[in-house]
Amino acid sequence: MDYIVDIVNDYGFAILLSLGMGYFIYYVWRYVTEKLEPIIEKQHITLIKLIDQVRMLDQDQIRMKQKLETVLEFKEKRLEELTNEEDNSTS
Repeated sequence: MDYIVDIVNDYGFAILLSLGMGYFIYYVWRYVTEKLEPIIEKQHITLIKLIDQVRMLDQDQIRMKQKLETVLEFKEKRLEELTNEEDNSTS
């Protein structure tokens, strides 16, 4: 513990804190570049794949909706034709 007091007496408290802050910044930078960036990159690729799948599902949903509307439209027309035929046959 005496060596810390000697360093503060020799170089000053501000210099000691500056060195400590410099080491802290270096440690955080190294942690981010070595540990977090690879994980973030992997998650980014996964997110892009997920977005692509959601777009494909959305397109499929749009196609299914169009097909359903077409089928319902044909069914409605067929019911109208049957109703008109019944009306014509009864008259």
